[in-house]
Amino acid sequence: MDLPQIGLQHPRIKQVRAVLRNANQHHRRLLVAEGLWAHNVVLDRNAEVELFLWCPEAAYASEAHVRSAEVAKRAAAAYRISPRVLERITERDRPDGMVSLVRLPDWDGSAVAVRPQALVLVADAIEIPGNLGTLLRTLDACAADCLLLTNRRTRLSHPKVFRGSRGMNLRVPIIEFGEPDDAATWLLARQFQVYLATTDEGAVPYRSIDYRGRTAVVVGNERSGISRPWHEYGFTRVTVPMLGAADSLNVSICASILLYEARARMAGW
Repeated sequence: MDLPQIGLQHPRIKQVRAVLRNANQHHRRLLVAEGLWAHNVVLDRNAEVELFLWCPEAAYASEAHVRSAEVAKRAAAAYRISPRVLERITERDRPDGMVSLVRLPDWDGSAVAVRPQALVLVADAIEIPGNLGTLLRTLDACAADCLLLTNRRTRLSHPKVFRGSRGMNLRVPIIEFGEPDDAATWLLARQFQVYLATTDEGAVPYRSIDYRGRTAVVVGNERSGISRPWHEYGFTRVTVPMLGAADSLNVSICASILLYEARARMAGW
């Protein structure tokens, strides 16, 4: 490819570094994709590529040369960079010479289709990017309809969200609400049964729930659980029984158990 070459001081390189540092609010809808695997996901999802940077000297796989041409053709802007520049803007040891700025999809909550047997996860105040990524990966795996975010405390464009989700933050519809009340209103208007995942005494064992019809599962912060507003609606509280010394499960594991149980009941597994 005959691409213009740019160096460390070029505005586009500074933009990539700013996205990695989360240094600008304007960049929060952009994520950095590194390497062949990530760019295969970008191509598969037909994602919008804002910028593509190509370092052929660092391409370890022959497939990278093929994919780089495809990504460059799709990108709004494409440049060649040196191995030295590549090293300064990537986190991976071997990124196959490929780095892109990719725009996250914008999902309109009023336009997201809701099926009669819809399955939705609400992530309330999740802090750890890897957990959020795993939740998205699980949602895709069990054919859930969307993720609702409330009290967001980590950015969707975080590299660990992209890696943890295996790129599913480009595929799974994500609807963000400023307040839990707004998300609850959205769910109730669409006749969802809402279940709060908790370890509280009196919570119902998760396998005793029917899960027929539209189902939403709410999981909360890794330390303090689901925020208070969710508890004010009188939604059913469900729990995964803890049979050992530990008092709770990792939030992504808990969500996986509940989502797959709901999907199994809906599908008649």
